[in-house]
Amino acid sequence: MTVVHSPPSEAAPALDAAMKRIDDISTLPQIALRVMQVARDESVSAAELKAVMENDPALSARVLRCVNSAAYALRTRVTNLQQAISYLGTKQIRNLAMTACVSDMFRKDERIGPYRRRELWRHLVSVGIGARLIAMRRRLADFEDAFLAGLLHDVGIVLEDQHFHEAFRRVVGGLDGTRTLGAIEREVLGFDHMMLGERLAAAWGFPEAVRGAARHHHAAMAYSGESADVIRCVEVANLLCTVKGVPSVGVKLVKVCRATFTALSLSQQDLKVLDEDLNRELANNATLFSM
Repeated sequence: MTVVHSPPSEAAPALDAAMKRIDDISTLPQIALRVMQVARDESVSAAELKAVMENDPALSARVLRCVNSAAYALRTRVTNLQQAISYLGTKQIRNLAMTACVSDMFRKDERIGPYRRRELWRHLVSVGIGARLIAMRRRLADFEDAFLAGLLHDVGIVLEDQHFHEAFRRVVGGLDGTRTLGAIEREVLGFDHMMLGERLAAAWGFPEAVRGAARHHHAAMAYSGESADVIRCVEVANLLCTVKGVPSVGVKLVKVCRATFTALSLSQQDLKVLDEDLNRELANNATLFSM
């Protein structure tokens, strides 16, 4: 069952206005949206995905560079997309393509108080890697969807920074430790990054796991749809990365939700092991941070 979450009525007008202001085609390249669309079809062939990606030679080259990195430790060098898709599958290639496309939104760095744009990028990739690690440990079949959901969970913050920059500066300036980021966003913007992220993910045709994670990465237990376990993995990964010193806006704002740990059958020892293993995963996937 897919759960549709409507914003509080008082936030709806501001959110509708924000949606009109954001040009979804220019925010993410058309090639990224097309890759997502094709990869969602489970019957798609490697040749079809290859044909879409070859429309952007630079993107294809970046994906191949990552496939040949130490993260995948392939015995033979992959020289074309057909091979890459055959080795890794459509979902991993989709994830690499999306990582490359989203990284372009962070080419220009900027610092606002504790917030730094490049550190937000590091947070997104880290949470994606962490969510996938947790999903694999929990033996979830859709662990590659966990990476994508983690990568895009804070897409609402990215969009606030891009399209409502002056207001976003005021939001960051209000981070005094007494209120949550969401509360300040709703006061300044009339909506928060979770509402915005969910609406844009739906408009872009992203999978349910991405839409749910964008809205519920701070409160996964509030979500009861088909991607519940994936979203719980994202919440735990978000916590681990923040505590590790890789927060989204430069301030450690997340809180422990023991119900989420229980739902994933994660003990304190499990979390300790995951935290240690995440360090290795981040190091092994260093190529993703520079895509």
